[in-house]
Amino acid sequence: MSSATVVLVHGAFADAASWSPVTERLLDRGVLVAAPPVFNRSLAADAAYIRSFAERIDGPVLLAGHSYGGAVITVAGVAENVAGLVYVSGYALEEGESLGQLQGGFPDSDLAAHLVYSPYPTDGEPGTDVSVEVDAFPEVFAAGLDPRRAAVLAVSQRPLSAAAFGEPASAAAWKTKPGWGIVSTADRTINPEVERFGYRRAGLRAVTEIDGPHLIMQTHPDEVVAVITTALDELS
Repeated sequence: MSSATVVLVHGAFADAASWSPVTERLLDRGVLVAAPPVFNRSLAADAAYIRSFAERIDGPVLLAGHSYGGAVITVAGVAENVAGLVYVSGYALEEGESLGQLQGGFPDSDLAAHLVYSPYPTDGEPGTDVSVEVDAFPEVFAAGLDPRRAAVLAVSQRPLSAAAFGEPASAAAWKTKPGWGIVSTADRTINPEVERFGYRRAGLRAVTEIDGPHLIMQTHPDEVVAVITTALDELS
């Protein structure tokens, strides 16, 4: 197995704790792991931060991105020491493409009808945060989780700035880095066809389909770990 450090990149409406079941299992296997925060302010800024985080690591890095985190690693993955990419229920953008453009080619998921838009202050024009209706969150975003756990996540969301939806990716690291993908076939947050299309276009080495919801790292951690460790094996 490769000695690469696995950097777990969370997506919108969640935080690094969303990776906890996977983080625990990787640590138990002796894998080097880091799960940094993503600030969800803009794709460019989030990717720049994750790139700088990866570049501070001594040795190769395997970036694993969930959901919006997939878009982030698509851009951040051009860092020289990034050896590979793992997409988990994620967006594999083309260079110059935005989240909105990729999603716009497919029918909306159930999430689209349950988004909340709220202003937040900035140094310039006020920004707009996007979050998920608290009452809909357990069913649409956190399906498959214990209801009490889902209720906690619903009131502790990390919103995504609306600007990030229309921001084009400045790079597509999958053009030069090997990648692996997981499709959550019961995903109600991202249309699974969006995941399949992005992975196919990116020419990922392997795509694993799991009959599970958007937070597949929480509901099927062993299967997610298997994909990550396979990637580490193939990078060694």
